[in-house]
Amino acid sequence: MSIFQNARFYTTVNHMKDLPATRAEVAFVGRSNAGKSSAINTLANRTRLAYVSKTPGRTQHINFFELGEECFLVDLPGYGYAEVPEAVRAHWVELLGRYLQTRQSLIGLLLIMDARHPLKELDRRMLDFFRETGRPVHILLSKADKLSRQEQAKVLALVKRELADYPAVSVQMFSSLKKAGVDQVEQVVKGWFDALPPVDEPAQEL
Repeated sequence: MSIFQNARFYTTVNHMKDLPATRAEVAFVGRSNAGKSSAINTLANRTRLAYVSKTPGRTQHINFFELGEECFLVDLPGYGYAEVPEAVRAHWVELLGRYLQTRQSLIGLLLIMDARHPLKELDRRMLDFFRETGRPVHILLSKADKLSRQEQAKVLALVKRELADYPAVSVQMFSSLKKAGVDQVEQVVKGWFDALPPVDEPAQEL
């Protein structure tokens, strides 16, 4: 069964002090219009687990989705375009940055990029920023259905070439509309979770 299949909403937070205690987290991040919420819904095989809005930047908090065994998916605020007051935007930036740099239970990052416009400046800055943690990043080139197979192969090869100096980064094509690439994402994330130390078993009473 899919590791995402039983995902359920757990909590939403707007301040670091309110982050829940967890064993492990895999976070979704990307530009505000890259298709992040759609990707989460597709992986979980749900329609409205993560809120999909026609207005980019709708995700304004850190949203946690429980998978079981104290493992979570985390939906982070989108970066880039968002029609919000500057004070709110500044709070997002600080919250996102502190979470990515200091969250001990964060074991990997799923970075969503529009396959038609990959590796924008903010995407590169995110990769460089997170690179300091030494943790893996798996890129989903979303909306792949908008490209022909030939165009997909060309974009995938280009992105892999551009990221040759990032050994902890992997990349794939993904389409929420066609549900294409789901198995590959599951394999990557399952590998991250499987590498965790086993959950301590409760001591048996004598």
